[in-house]
Amino acid sequence: MTTAPGPHDEASPVTLLESRFTQDDLPRLRMLVAQFADHQGLTEPRRSEFIVALDAVAVNAVEHAGGGGTLVLQRSNGHLACHIHDVGLGFSADVVPDLAPGLDGRATGRGLWLATLLTDELTISGGPDGSRVTLAVRLPGPH
Repeated sequence: MTTAPGPHDEASPVTLLESRFTQDDLPRLRMLVAQFADHQGLTEPRRSEFIVALDAVAVNAVEHAGGGGTLVLQRSNGHLACHIHDVGLGFSADVVPDLAPGLDGRATGRGLWLATLLTDELTISGGPDGSRVTLAVRLPGPH
């Protein structure tokens, strides 16, 4: 696990936390990310929304991509970003439904759909080495 000190505004990303995870690690990761987000100035209810979004994506990695992954939490340019990388088969952004899952005839994509609603940015990249989902929220204050 890697950690870095308090909030600063910088152009290059500063890694606050890096941790591999499995199902058993999710409660600890939610708590750690909430603490780092609080320390970076992310206030409620936005902090809890960020935690729900990252949990939805991490659970996807556990359930659909080999049982776990790696979470990297970074601060950059006034944003808090959580990168979740797994070693599954990979997928693309087209798995995120436009409508609430079930209303569009698809039974999948609920976690990613929820994450898009709760964050300022969600990006997905996939390839032969797995998938990487990045969730980002703006931090309050002058940036």
